[in-house]
Amino acid sequence: MAGNSQRRGRRLTSKAGAPKGTGGKNKDSLAGRGRTLPADERPWHKGYSGTEKLPQRTAWKQDKERRAAAEEGRSPKIGQPGSKDTTWGKGGGRGVPVGRGATGGRGGKPTGRSGPRVAPGRKSNPSKDTPELLVGRNPVLEALRAHVPATALYTAQGIDMDDRINEIIRTAADRGIANLEISRAELDRMTGGVLHQGVGLQVPPFAYQPFEDMVTAALEQPAPLLVALDGVTDPRNLGAVIRSAAAFGAQGVFVPERRAAGITATAWRTSAGAAARVPVAQVTNLTRSLKACRDAGFMVVGLDADGDTDLYNLDAAVGPLVVVVGSEGRGLSRLVGETCDLTVSIPMISEVESLNASVAAAVTLAEVARRRAVEL
Repeated sequence: MAGNSQRRGRRLTSKAGAPKGTGGKNKDSLAGRGRTLPADERPWHKGYSGTEKLPQRTAWKQDKERRAAAEEGRSPKIGQPGSKDTTWGKGGGRGVPVGRGATGGRGGKPTGRSGPRVAPGRKSNPSKDTPELLVGRNPVLEALRAHVPATALYTAQGIDMDDRINEIIRTAADRGIANLEISRAELDRMTGGVLHQGVGLQVPPFAYQPFEDMVTAALEQPAPLLVALDGVTDPRNLGAVIRSAAAFGAQGVFVPERRAAGITATAWRTSAGAAARVPVAQVTNLTRSLKACRDAGFMVVGLDADGDTDLYNLDAAVGPLVVVVGSEGRGLSRLVGETCDLTVSIPMISEVESLNASVAAAVTLAEVARRRAVEL
């Protein structure tokens, strides 16, 4: 008798079905979908800069980032909607992502559309060695007066001309710096939304002063005075401290390399150009640097709300002095506090718990300058 192969209704195909993989019917599902769109081409991302309609959710994300950046004193990490063409080429309409072929239709039939404009590769973080854009009329003018190396001057079209702008343009021309006139929208994009007052100066990375040279130069002055910052992370506070140091006769400021603000465009602007006149050094170990100052003959004084000495009774103010300013939140770190020769508090008559780091530095430096003027 014949076997099952002879019965009616027998299966003629395998139960396993077509093999899946490069040769099966699901081959298309394994095809690559192309490169991931960069942030500035994703309508749902806060970095979106496309020309298509901005979704309400994306607009909310960008507004939230602007508020957060304003509180932290940094540039908002958002896109500039309308600055990058993300529409299709001739033919209009959306199509398939890059990676599925230029045809886009079944059977390789052309659709008459080009793919979305995708930048090749992923964008990398900017290097610390790349030039920065210094903005603001006072910072730019002070940088030019101090002969800070610069590669280009950007001025907005239709800028209001005043004495500072005239001097900026004239000084840049005398030094052979290219003056590029661009639209205000383009300058907004280059500065990331920071208030630029219609002018920007492209400068190389900030040149920090060697710490040893700064200490030696300060000791050559009749009244040596240095300022150290212990973990100040807000570049606006750093810029304000540098401005106060310049105003009250300090010969330099030094900051840690890690976990602290450095000289950025924001710090430049806040200092109103004082960063071009006051030497700033970065040190690997703040505690070790303070000890080196003590060995060189400086008195190291730390600002502390619970300090054991009243600022108005600081007799050491007339000698070689290093004023140490703590961070915005925790104040002086333990090791730095132990390294200080003494800690100083600022008398206050109200119930305010503490002063802002830059304000405390300004009050202290003003009192030091007053006592020194009286002694002279």
